[in-house]
Amino acid sequence: MVKKSSGKILVVEDERNLGQTLVECLEKEGYETAWARSKAEAEAEISSRRFDLALLDVGLPDGSGFDVASGLRRTQPSAAIVFLTAMGAPEQRVHGLELGAEDYIVKPFHLKELLLRIHNVMRRALTLSAAQDGVKLGRAVINFSRYEAVVEGEATPLTQKETALLKLLVDRRGHVVSRDEILNFVWSEDEFPSSRTIDNFILRLRRLIELKPDEPELIRSVRGVGYQLAPEEK
Repeated sequence: MVKKSSGKILVVEDERNLGQTLVECLEKEGYETAWARSKAEAEAEISSRRFDLALLDVGLPDGSGFDVASGLRRTQPSAAIVFLTAMGAPEQRVHGLELGAEDYIVKPFHLKELLLRIHNVMRRALTLSAAQDGVKLGRAVINFSRYEAVVEGEATPLTQKETALLKLLVDRRGHVVSRDEILNFVWSEDEFPSSRTIDNFILRLRRLIELKPDEPELIRSVRGVGYQLAPEEK
């Protein structure tokens, strides 16, 4: 017997046939879904309940999926975001990732691939929700279950991948974590990030936790291998 998935997903898609197909497939997998056909409907859904993941069409009749993502990040920072778009322009993808998207899928796509990516995102979320909160790293306190870094009393949202990368470094503290280990834990088998992608994530995390990001003492680079979180001082 195949185990059903679980979690709440917001589908924001104005094209009726695709929206219905997505909802039916997700519910068949065991997910609880809500379907919004516009930016206004999506914002109403977000204000009324919490979601584990939002599947956002970029082009909406009354705005942009990017606008929906910005609002979701403010009110529900732990919710994962996956963008759907008919546009494959690099600047669109970069903008989506800057808003904290976990994935960016160009139409047309295979439903099986989409379901696999959603499953991987939800699996990572479950792992992080069980992690210990209040971990002090440099000038920040990391709350894994809330996907946030608190610096001088101000909470900064973290994406799921940023949180997962920090979790891996904390769990392996004092040990060198190779790039392959990072890719296997933070990204899925069906994703193809470059080494530069990992470096960019590390740079952002250093800006959050290091006292001197340009002279990092906590997240150390190990040339040709990967990264190491400095051992705790005794």
